[in-house]
Amino acid sequence: KGKSDNEVMKFCQAFMSELYRHIGAHTDVPAGDIGVGGREIGYMFGQYKKLKNVFEGVLTGKGLSWGGSLIRPEATGYGLVYFVREMMATKGDSLKGKVVAVSGSGNVAQYAVEKCLHLGAKVVTLSDSDGYIVDAAGIDAKKLDFVLDLKNNKRGRIADYAKAYPTAKYFPGKGVWTVKCDVALPCATQNELDVADAQALIKNGCKVVAEGANMPTTLDATKLLIKHGVLFAPGKASNAGGVATSGLEMAQNGQFLQWTREEVDARLDGIMKSIHSTCVKYAAEYGQPGNYVVGANIGGFIKVADAM
Repeated sequence: KGKSDNEVMKFCQAFMSELYRHIGAHTDVPAGDIGVGGREIGYMFGQYKKLKNVFEGVLTGKGLSWGGSLIRPEATGYGLVYFVREMMATKGDSLKGKVVAVSGSGNVAQYAVEKCLHLGAKVVTLSDSDGYIVDAAGIDAKKLDFVLDLKNNKRGRIADYAKAYPTAKYFPGKGVWTVKCDVALPCATQNELDVADAQALIKNGCKVVAEGANMPTTLDATKLLIKHGVLFAPGKASNAGGVATSGLEMAQNGQFLQWTREEVDARLDGIMKSIHSTCVKYAAEYGQPGNYVVGANIGGFIKVADAM
């Protein structure tokens, strides 16, 4: 935040000048995360290519014209919503007509909102580190385009959304989880949803909480949500779409191919269905049906143990 493109470029190049020795297409392949998007990946990839004099799939999240994959920017958000769709289907329910609260306004949040819209849900919140907005009319495709431009190009603050759309109200500080919703998607940062937030969601009748960020829900909040029968998806399962599509990007790089948007999206959807099935299977086998934390933990452990 607050750095020029030139300052960011110099930092990324200096970082890669040390990192390049330890990574490679068949060694270790880093990807972006909070604060590291296409711009930063581009600066690092360019420096890697300069230092190594090779063109290979050493980073994921690359631009489409230099080895990137369609759907990669959308993958974590899309995958999160695909997972929620599968969770709700186990209860004979769907996202259609549901009110969704989303925290964050970066990559994951943006595309979680987009996929929610595709599936007929109404998203009413977004946030950043300064505060959050509540749009009772819902964030539609046009408003989402405004957010993408605001955050990805102008590097602005979410407060500007409320200035552009009179149906929205801006609130400084925390509080996004006090907004009444059917589905909550924490997509901002670690430990953003605590016990008080969980109590507010439960009180307001929230049915599903699915993590889009890495460990955004505290352990005590997770236990409370599960205790009260809220369907809870841990990030190790529900936000796996990003790293899964990084794998798809690596596969395309290895073949010197670029798959269509539809093909990548279909593969992502299939991967999220498979992860969901794994969670359901092992939760039931070990006596805690419907507990996605147990299912994800045991499923992940068994996969590693079987490979040893």
